[in-house]
Amino acid sequence: MTLTLRKKLTLFLLLFYWVVIFILAHIPIPKLVYKAQVSDKTIHFLAYLILAFLLWFATNPGMKVNWRKASVWWVFLITAVYAVLDELLQGYVGRNCDAVDFAADLVGAFAGLILFSFFTFWPAFLIVTGVAIFLLTNLAKANLAELVPVTNFVFHLFAYAFFSVLWIQIMSQYIHLQSHRLKWVIVSSGVPIGLLLIVKLSSILLDRNVGLPDIVISVAAIATVVAVTFLTGLFRQRFSDDLTTPS
Repeated sequence: MTLTLRKKLTLFLLLFYWVVIFILAHIPIPKLVYKAQVSDKTIHFLAYLILAFLLWFATNPGMKVNWRKASVWWVFLITAVYAVLDELLQGYVGRNCDAVDFAADLVGAFAGLILFSFFTFWPAFLIVTGVAIFLLTNLAKANLAELVPVTNFVFHLFAYAFFSVLWIQIMSQYIHLQSHRLKWVIVSSGVPIGLLLIVKLSSILLDRNVGLPDIVISVAAIATVVAVTFLTGLFRQRFSDDLTTPS
């Protein structure tokens, strides 16, 4: 059976991601994590939400979860078995085997599979990315802009740029607005800006740091993606018009 490019990329991301989270779970916890006062259970929830996303769509590309099919229970079983092994092995590297962490793993995986019951690959990818941005932004109680200024800058830049790319991809499949029109600019920038507002307002409510530079970087990332796509669409439209206009 020939694998599509998207399935190949999903499989690659799954393998890469699985190796990364295994390594991170079996090394001593960095002092920076303690300084940042990061919620450990939130990390576990997010890690297994992403794992369930990659595992489901790598094995069932383009399909929603159907709870009457065996495939969804196989995916959940695999994540559950890995979560058990992950916790047990942590005892050998100086970290604690925690039943609450295991529960957070299962909740993350199960929440993902419920989500994928309603959404196919691209919408699910967008939602998981939005959840990841929200949680990672509000994960730490400390001011990450002071603790890790470069990492914080890179995160806001690439996270909102990537979210904008995903949203534009979904627009091209489901909304079908012409990318050289003003309405397209409004719609394409509206959802990423909306996410940014939700994240930052939640940060205020959760008593997290809300830095103006973070907002500026995020808006700049969104604007850059929208502008590049808009100008590309405008160029293509004019090029097409030139070809169809009689000389």
